[in-house]
Amino acid sequence: MTSHTLSPETATPPTTARPSSAPSSTPSGNTMRRALKSLGTVLLCLGVLVFVLPFVFTVLTSLRTAADVARSPLGIPHTFTLKNFSDAFSQIHYGRSALNTLLITGLSCLSITVLGSLASYPLARISQGWSTWVYRLFIVGTSVPVFVVVAPLYLLMRDLNLLDNYAGVVVVYTAMFLPVAVFFYTSFIRSIPTDLEEAAALDGCGALRTFFTIILPLLRPITSTLLTFVSLQVWNDLIVPLVFLQDPDKRTVMVNAYSFIDPHTVQPTTLFPAALLGVLPLFLIFVFLQRHVVAGLSAGAVKS
Repeated sequence: MTSHTLSPETATPPTTARPSSAPSSTPSGNTMRRALKSLGTVLLCLGVLVFVLPFVFTVLTSLRTAADVARSPLGIPHTFTLKNFSDAFSQIHYGRSALNTLLITGLSCLSITVLGSLASYPLARISQGWSTWVYRLFIVGTSVPVFVVVAPLYLLMRDLNLLDNYAGVVVVYTAMFLPVAVFFYTSFIRSIPTDLEEAAALDGCGALRTFFTIILPLLRPITSTLLTFVSLQVWNDLIVPLVFLQDPDKRTVMVNAYSFIDPHTVQPTTLFPAALLGVLPLFLIFVFLQRHVVAGLSAGAVKS
């Protein structure tokens, strides 16, 4: 039996553990991260205060008496009263004006969603030159402010006998926000796979039936997002109802609240309650439907 010995040249040296090259956390790095986190928290709290303080000031001023506000406008309230709200409720004819605003907002949202979705479906599926240019024209329409077109729209509504009419206001709002609806719906429909429509075509469905049975149910998330945006804009708008509605019985809440603004003097105990009553219905709707609104905004922001 022969024995084999390893020479010193061929012997494998023992492996030694090398120090890790990964950077270890240093006290200075931890301190920097804690400082940045604290700075972010402070900035977030400041942002919340900037948003909340004006609302709190409005509510407190609405509950104070006129003498208390005149004595110390920014001071600590001493007396509270609900008389300001009752006076504003009667002076702005709150029940009628709130119903007017609700009617205009509901009809405008309905027409915008129906026309916007119907117009967006062919623009999203037809890949031709004219469809691209039509889509670009709608996109340009999103950047046109209402102040630029209010005079031509007034003349057009006058010639169509739609002044001082709910239908005329709804038509104006539809024209204003239809480009936004086309932008929302077109982008969302393009993310829907065409396999569903091809399967429906094999079953004998036409374009309209495919849209109403296949595409329209899939548009619920983006519709929630669009309705949230449009309802906020229409409810809080002042220019369109102020210009196109002259009958006091047809005015909206914001127009009646605006009537409290005097060019020489402003009474906060009268203006602030009227403004709060104006946004109260919309605020209550979002409080009770908060979960559905947030779900619609989140679902509409991602690809299905």
